[in-house]
Amino acid sequence: MARFSAFAPHCVPVRLLVAITGASGSLYAQRLLDQLDPAVHEVHVMLSQYAPQVLATELPEGLRLRDGVHQHSHRSMNVPFASGSNPPDAMVVIPCSMGTLGRIAHGLSSDSLLRCADVMLKERRKLLLVPRETPISLVHVKNFELLLQAGAQILPANPSYYTRPKTVQDVADTVVGRVLDHLGVAHNLVARWQDEPE
Repeated sequence: MARFSAFAPHCVPVRLLVAITGASGSLYAQRLLDQLDPAVHEVHVMLSQYAPQVLATELPEGLRLRDGVHQHSHRSMNVPFASGSNPPDAMVVIPCSMGTLGRIAHGLSSDSLLRCADVMLKERRKLLLVPRETPISLVHVKNFELLLQAGAQILPANPSYYTRPKTVQDVADTVVGRVLDHLGVAHNLVARWQDEPE
C-alpha cells in the first residue's frame, strides 16, 4: 500500500536561465516561473523568435514575470550567459520545440538562446530540455541521443495523473514539479508517492 507525501527537497538558491520557445505548452513555462522566487533565486528569461506568437495565443493575458526577473533578447550576444566564463547553474528550455532541440543537438549557435545552451553543454552545466511533441520521429530520437551523450537532460512534457489533477493547471504542475526536482528547487506543487509506514 502507498500514500502521497507533500515532502519537498531542501531549497538551495540557483542562478537559472529559463528559455521559452515557440512550441505549444506556454503554461508549463508560466507555472515554472510562478514557482521561482527572485528573492531566493537569480532568475533570467529568454524568448525565442517565435515564442511571443505562441504566448499570445496560449496566454492571452501575457507572460507574467515577477519583480526581479531579468529578461534578455535572443538577438543579442551580449547576454551574460553567452560566454563560458559566466554560465548559470542551470538552464531549462520549456517548452522546447523540436527545431530548437535539433539546433542545440548540432551546435548551431545562431542566436543567444542557442549559444547559451551550447555553453551549458561545453561547460558541463545542467541543461534541461522539455520537449512537447508527438509522435516522435527517428530524427528526434537521434537528436535525443546526441543531447544525452553530450550531458543534457530531456524531460518530455508528459503529465501524470495518479494525484488526480482537477484543472489544466494541476495537470501542467505534474510536469513542472518534475522540472523543479531536476533543477534542485524545492516545491509543494505535487504530492509525492511513498511507502505506507509499517
